[in-house]
Amino acid sequence: MAKKQKKNGGGTPATVALTAAGTPFTLHAYEHDPASPSYGEEAAEALGVSPDRVFKTLVADVDGELTVAVVPVAGQLDLKALASAVGGKRAVMADPAAAERTTGYVRGGISPLGQRKRLRTVLDASASEHATVCVSAGRRGLEVELSPADLAALTSAVLAPIGRA
Repeated sequence: MAKKQKKNGGGTPATVALTAAGTPFTLHAYEHDPASPSYGEEAAEALGVSPDRVFKTLVADVDGELTVAVVPVAGQLDLKALASAVGGKRAVMADPAAAERTTGYVRGGISPLGQRKRLRTVLDASASEHATVCVSAGRRGLEVELSPADLAALTSAVLAPIGRA
């Protein structure tokens, strides 16, 4: 299991939430390239981690309610599966400005942890196949590694098959 990383300075809302909860995690920083076409794939490559263990945080609108989807960077979000997982009928990607305003994070750095407003969250079921997964720690170039069970518990996430290759 990963050891708790001590914060240097104030941290991000995600690392503050993890520390406050007493959840073990490891923080991974890397040099973010603004020209990179995929934040998640860039993170996987920079960290030397398989893309199926690095998860991206996406915000969708399910029947008028913003919902967080956490899926592997190696695949895509299945919007129909997301809607079904939360008992909804229709899901579309949220307006990026609304996602940033609601979560308190910028696109490419949205973390499922420590969001400004707690949103309903769905974690792709494939996360449970790994001892640890990586998600954004709240800014581009910073990832947090933790157990999928801890991630699900801290976000009150539903586990469902919402990703597709």
